Amino acid sequence: MPVTPATRWDVLLTIGAGGALGSLARYGLSVALPHARGAFAVSTLLTNALGCLLIGVLMAVINATAQPHHLLRPFLGVGVLGGFTTFSTFVVDTLDALDTGRITAGLGYVAASVLLCLCAVTAGFTGTRALTDRTLHKGQ
Repeated sequence: MPVTPATRWDVLLTIGAGGALGSLARYGLSVALPHARGAFAVSTLLTNALGCLLIGVLMAVINATAQPHHLLRPFLGVGVLGGFTTFSTFVVDTLDALDTGRITAGLGYVAASVLLCLCAVTAGFTGTRALTDRTLHKGQ
């Protein structure tokens, strides 16, 4: 369903609610897995990789659904997962590693983040698509 002026406030409120939940989840993970300035930021890496996996799953589900609810993608994709994942923290963590002289760790963190996130979104999308395709064909 396309977003019309009549539903715009619904969409904005939905994104805001999802973003609040995603941000709280990200904060919780950073508290559970803290790291020192310049150290390898495991919590940010896991947050972004998990977010990529889940956005892959979400997009596969949306693509397989004939008429997904018009607030599904704004709530889960833009709101929850947008609030959960964090490119800005990834960049700050990288700069902290470089600034504290941990050049190898910083570059390794960048490489690990990009590769892991690409693999995660691919696995989430292709794995979910394979499951939904198999489920759809099983019913025919």
